[in-house]
Amino acid sequence: MLYSFYDYFDQYLAKFFSYIGFSDEQSIVYANYSELIIALVLAVIFFYLVRFLLRVVVVRTINKSKNQWDDLLLNHKVLHKASYLAPGIIMDYSVDHILANLPGLLNFVNLTLDIYFAVVAAMIVNSIIGVMAHIASYLTKNKRLPIKGISQVLKIIVYIITTIVIISFLLGKEPGAILAGLGAASAIIILIFKDAILGFVGGIQLSALDMVKEGDWISLPKHNADGTVIDISLTTVKVQNWDKTISTVPTYSLVSESVKNWRGMEESGGRRIKRSIKIDMTTVKFCSQEMIDKFKTYDFLAEYVAETEKELDKYNEKAKVNAGVIVNGRRQTNLGVFRAYLVRYLRSKPEIHNNMTFIVRQLDPSEKGIPMEIYVFSKVQDWVEYEAIQSDIFDHILAAIPEFDLKVFQEPTGSDFRGVLKN
Repeated sequence: MLYSFYDYFDQYLAKFFSYIGFSDEQSIVYANYSELIIALVLAVIFFYLVRFLLRVVVVRTINKSKNQWDDLLLNHKVLHKASYLAPGIIMDYSVDHILANLPGLLNFVNLTLDIYFAVVAAMIVNSIIGVMAHIASYLTKNKRLPIKGISQVLKIIVYIITTIVIISFLLGKEPGAILAGLGAASAIIILIFKDAILGFVGGIQLSALDMVKEGDWISLPKHNADGTVIDISLTTVKVQNWDKTISTVPTYSLVSESVKNWRGMEESGGRRIKRSIKIDMTTVKFCSQEMIDKFKTYDFLAEYVAETEKELDKYNEKAKVNAGVIVNGRRQTNLGVFRAYLVRYLRSKPEIHNNMTFIVRQLDPSEKGIPMEIYVFSKVQDWVEYEAIQSDIFDHILAAIPEFDLKVFQEPTGSDFRGVLKN
């Protein structure tokens, strides 16, 4: 039918060009050119007709459908790119008939159409890869597989194959011969795609060893990255820092460099509290009887102080210690009682894990005092609540220290020096 359409115009076009002064041979050639233009116009019209039908029929049907998977065809523009096949099909069907008398131009147009189909096919395949990657990413709940990186590699492979096919069209050789020729240029290819190759290898290692995945909290001091992994692609990893900035890190860096992954903390059910308070060494002393009696009134210490006092009295009596000298025998100190108080206070808090590492200890004394370190784990991992719990604990500790006749070590301030000068 289409051929008849062209033949119908062919006789009138040939008569028209003959009428305006061209020879019969030239009239036929120009008539063929004119038919080629008509074919191009028909191809464009057919393209917009297909687009219209897709928009009116297919797109509306997909939008009304409750199934969300078909929406991916629209989001990745699979149908949009497939519509570009329509004008190519019209032209491919028409040119052999229209340009039968012009073999040179026919070969050029066929070559152009072959390249056009190769490019459109690559676009469609890559859109389908995007759809499959989206589905795979949704179905892979643990996000261990580097789906995005794999899809990007597949897209690059499609483009490479398309480029080889186009070169084979232009040179008139088989694609296999082109591939054989590329072997000599492999070093240059590796150099050009070095980052992509390293990123792909890094992505596979991250997946195989379960090192990092989307949603993990990681720290990379070298790259000033400390936050949540929001995207792992072929060549880069995006980390949303806690100040909401985005750090972009090469994928291979997560394999070749030191990375702290906080996932273990999140999966353990606890978050570490590790902080110390420096005690002024000049306030450490043995407990007097008055202090012992006061400590017995503290809920967390009453039982501990009474039992410890009995144990020490029994020891000193057995050792016949001269009680008149304070350093003889064994005695309780305000610092030791304070440490026992911290243990019992922390044990009483429901937010603190009692079955994970639980230490209240003294660190090495220094010119800045005696560090009393709290090393425990909070059941709450959320940053805001975790910091609130930690602050509540140390608010209480700082307020309780004077009750044990202890002082927190603090560097002298300007007001301290002014007070000395006034005195």
